[in-house]
Amino acid sequence: MNRFIKVGIWAAGAGLLLTTIMLLIPKKQPAVTPATKEASLKPGDDFYSYAFGIQVQNTPWGKDQVGNNFDLLQRFNVKDLKSILEKAAVNKKAPAGSVEKRVGDFYAAGMDTMTIEKLGYTPIKTDLAVIDAIKTLPELLKEINHLRTNGIAYPLYGFSAVQDPENASVIIPFLFQGGTSFAQDNYLKDNKYALEIRNRYSKYCATLFGLTGVSPQKASVNAAIIFNIEKQLAAAQLSPVEMRNINSVNNRFYLDDLSKTTPGLDWRTILSELEVKGQDSVLVSSPVFFAAVANLLKTVPLDHWKLYLKWNILKEAAPFLSHPFVKASVAVTREWLPGEIPTPRWERLSWLTDGSIGELLGQLYVKEYFAPATKAKMEELVANLRKAFEIRIKRLSWMESATRQKALAKLAAIRLKIGYPDKWENYEGLEINRGTFFKNIRAVRRWQYLFMISWLGKPANRERWETTPPTVNAYYNPIRNEIVFPAGIFRPPFFDANADDAVNYGGIGAVIGHEMTHGFDDQGAQYAADGNLKNWWTAEDEKKFKAKTKMVEAQFNKYTVQDSIHVNGKLTLGENIADLGGLSVAYEAFKMTPEGRSGQKTGGLTPDQRFFLSWAQLWKEYLSEEDLAQSILVNPHPPGRYRIIGPLVNMDAWYKAFQVKPGDKLYKKPGDRIRIW
Repeated sequence: MNRFIKVGIWAAGAGLLLTTIMLLIPKKQPAVTPATKEASLKPGDDFYSYAFGIQVQNTPWGKDQVGNNFDLLQRFNVKDLKSILEKAAVNKKAPAGSVEKRVGDFYAAGMDTMTIEKLGYTPIKTDLAVIDAIKTLPELLKEINHLRTNGIAYPLYGFSAVQDPENASVIIPFLFQGGTSFAQDNYLKDNKYALEIRNRYSKYCATLFGLTGVSPQKASVNAAIIFNIEKQLAAAQLSPVEMRNINSVNNRFYLDDLSKTTPGLDWRTILSELEVKGQDSVLVSSPVFFAAVANLLKTVPLDHWKLYLKWNILKEAAPFLSHPFVKASVAVTREWLPGEIPTPRWERLSWLTDGSIGELLGQLYVKEYFAPATKAKMEELVANLRKAFEIRIKRLSWMESATRQKALAKLAAIRLKIGYPDKWENYEGLEINRGTFFKNIRAVRRWQYLFMISWLGKPANRERWETTPPTVNAYYNPIRNEIVFPAGIFRPPFFDANADDAVNYGGIGAVIGHEMTHGFDDQGAQYAADGNLKNWWTAEDEKKFKAKTKMVEAQFNKYTVQDSIHVNGKLTLGENIADLGGLSVAYEAFKMTPEGRSGQKTGGLTPDQRFFLSWAQLWKEYLSEEDLAQSILVNPHPPGRYRIIGPLVNMDAWYKAFQVKPGDKLYKKPGDRIRIW
């Protein structure tokens, strides 16, 4: 549910985090009320600015930083990881094969810059030479499969093993569109942001080739050739909005039938070279894309494809090679995400360790930083929210009894995962060597690939986690019908063990409600209680539900981000439904608590005001214009301003809490307020 789920995530410090949150305070202490200039704002005119009070002016964020409270908390958590990793790296008493030893060796190898600098780009010279030796298209295709199975690069398309949407107990191969380096619109449109990103991309591509000894002129030509290939791949892709259509991306093919639609691509041979055995069918996200790939393989010259494969090797390897490669990689990240602060090596290595062997590092993190009492508190909160959701479903006036019973059954069946896995993955067979950083990266990726394809032909493991314990995020998985909250998110501003119910229900409570509601958003509602993709709605209720979702889509389409750029209501629809439902459910649950039922003020604020202000405090963000413009293209979440006000303007309780009246800019007539769950 985060704004950006970058596989590593921005970071900062605890003191900065706490000063951004106005209401997250221990019980019995007075709340900080909206102050000075912002105090004079009418909540019904600009609740975003009103909610942050003086903090908008005295923010600890520097002008070169971007992000939101997810990012700030990640910056806080990564310092805990650093502490764990540095201790493990110098622990000479850790037994061979122990968690501490393996984690410490991985981190130490990455911090051994002297050895890394000596190697330069030697670790990928053999890979590049293999590409040079390719003489035919079949050899090229075989090498593409080799690159993928060994975690060297992931050209042309994506491949994974997933639960079958129509039979969630089965794991099936999945082919999906890919092969590009950034958002589709940046290849196909000619606005100022797209043109600037293409220019930066070409320079980055040329820089990496230049670091391998290619002349500047030739490197620039290479960059143009590669961009042209990726542009054609982008043109064949479904758009982010189209990808939200489950029926469009759930296409089952027998291998021979798929091969007929992609002349020149024999999928039996390809799956064999991908080391996949015993599978006669696959899921395909976009058959049109794979037909286009087959055509491009015939029309684009072989030498151009060889350059494309080299580029894929270079861009995957650059962050793990010597300083010039890392510098180029970090620089282009900052250019693509303007305002991104330079990330110290220890921070990048901390997140890399988490992303590579996260269930080893996670064991140490949980032991040190996740209290058992927090897990118990969250289980209680979830139980209360589930009860509130049940109450709301039972009194829905637009839903018939038949559909209502199915909805209640699905709600009751939602599984809860909190903090960390009950059974840790130990990465059996993965060798980690303190002196071979790049080999460790390749070994991890090879292990991850083999681990993934080992799922095929076996019953789906519903206990497996898709994130690591230190991660600041949460998710709902429709095919498992589960909500997952890693340990990393259970800190302010999302949860504070010392805060009162108004703060925690408006914070982590709304996040929990958000994830629950994903089971009933426009996509989640297509999955049944057992995780299978099947329609459990009566025709009339489905029609009513879609009409309500159209209202949400239309509401967000009207929000202007900058100039002529608007929020994409169709792309953000699932998140907007989840925000509206999640906050409504959290408020319902809050009103069951003693504080929620009382009218006693704290620091001049009523419990309801504190609840809604706590929600607003979650979505404070600082984005550059370009960052915001790029986010609109691919991010299924709207900007923070509209995450705050979008659901609020549909909730009667918010109007009452802040005396929002006709004439206020955010006012919506009672009959226009959207209620779904």
